[in-house]
Parts: sequence; C-alpha cells; structure tokens
Amino acid sequence: MRDVRLALTSFDPQDEMRVFSDRCGDAGGIVSFTGLVREEAGSEVEALELRHFEPLTLPGMTDLAARAEAHWPLTGTLVIHRVGVMEPGEPIVLVACAARHRRDAFEAADFLMDHLKSRAWFWKREKTANGWRWIEPREADHSDLERWSAVL
Repeated sequence: MRDVRLALTSFDPQDEMRVFSDRCGDAGGIVSFTGLVREEAGSEVEALELRHFEPLTLPGMTDLAARAEAHWPLTGTLVIHRVGVMEPGEPIVLVACAARHRRDAFEAADFLMDHLKSRAWFWKREKTANGWRWIEPREADHSDLERWSAVL
C-alpha cells in the first residue's frame, strides 16, 4: 500500500496515521516522522514557504517511495509533503513506513526523510521581520544522504 501526496493546505498527522495504521493492519510495526515548522521562543521566523517544480515533484516522490519499497520489505508507505506558505507549528512532512519487522520500517523511513530533506524537488525560504530569505540544505543534510550511497 503506497500513498504519496502533495498537500496544498495543512493536514492532521494524527488523522493520517490513524487511516494508514488501519490500512496496514498486517504490519508488525509502523514508524513515522512528522516534520514541523519550528516554533522557537525568540525566533524571528514568521513563516516558511516551500516551492516546487510541479512536473517533477510528485513523480519524484513516488519514485523515491518505490525505491524504498524495492529495498525494504514494506507493507505500506505514506509520504505527505506540504507546499506553499506555512506558519510555525504547522506540519511540513509526514513519512510513515509499515513492515513486518521494525528495523525495515525504521531504515526505510530514515532513507525517505534523508532524501526529501536534501535531494528533493523543493525550495525553501523563511520570512522574518527583514523579509524573505532562501534556505539551503545544511552540510549535515548532505552527510545524512551520503550514507545511503552504499545501500541504494
């Protein structure tokens, strides 16, 4: 069971996980990760915007999920990624992997997030009192991605 979507408006990760869990009743375990717009005290960030290249984004996300499913024996994969303007506290991404064994679910979810964070079809910028500024992936994001080169 694969469910890969772009979300143009906010979504409820708990509701999404309830539906996903019901669909993957034969799984031995489900691992999920929800990324949120940071809501830090004293932060200057007022909003986050994710732009994307529409002809490649959803097909690329779907291909990424298929790569994970080809490598790990998953019984279900869920990838939801927001685009547009979001406020602090809102969900950006939800990745969930279901498998008979926990290690497969953990590794597949980690693989998906590392690729979505560093090598995806999204451009990110944040708004502060001084206006908008583009955000580049951090060196740690690239390092996280490199560890998968031997695997896939």
